Amino acid sequence: MSDTFKIPAVSRSDKGKGASRRLRREGLVPGIIYGGGKDPEMIATPHNKLLQQLDNEAFYSSILNLELDGKTQRVVLKDLQRHPAKPFILHFDLLRVADTDRIKMTVPLHFVGEDSAPGVKAGGKVHHAISDLEVICEARNLPEYIEIDISTMELGDMLHLTDIKLPEGVEIVALTHGDEQSHDEAVVSIQTDRKAQAEEAAEAAAEASSEASETPSTEEE
Repeated sequence: MSDTFKIPAVSRSDKGKGASRRLRREGLVPGIIYGGGKDPEMIATPHNKLLQQLDNEAFYSSILNLELDGKTQRVVLKDLQRHPAKPFILHFDLLRVADTDRIKMTVPLHFVGEDSAPGVKAGGKVHHAISDLEVICEARNLPEYIEIDISTMELGDMLHLTDIKLPEGVEIVALTHGDEQSHDEAVVSIQTDRKAQAEEAAEAAAEASSEASETPSTEEE
């Protein structure tokens, strides 16, 4: 992981909606930490610091360092509740993890090589069927993202889940459900740009019509 994320937090004992509202008025976000063979703990963290880190894509798929009451715990973000209309975080859930814990996480897909793909050079358009992927792995092997190289894709080509080159120790959750073939979703394809074709056809038709209207009539009265 290229970044080390730290979450400063304090323990809290108040429960209920009223307590959560008071915390938010004080600029704090209520949360909970669980797992790791320990009891769940209620915590709170500064809203502005959490919001700032959420702008980084890697925050959602990294091992985070929770600094709580003078001790550091390794955690991952498992849930986040946002206000439906305002840029506020209402609540967050963290899961304690050890290096060898097997965890399920959603990681983003990064597509590279689009500019050099033969299919794109031939006028095709890249279509992304999915933009992230649920994986299972030991916490120490958790990737921030999975890179997919499409630089050799031709017009009409399509990549599926089974075509993805995964980091060592990482599995795709969808492919662990029995029959692999039936869960082999499409990931990315290069297809003919139908909109561009339609625009070209309309333009050609308009030009033909214009030329026809400019041709003088040869019929005698």
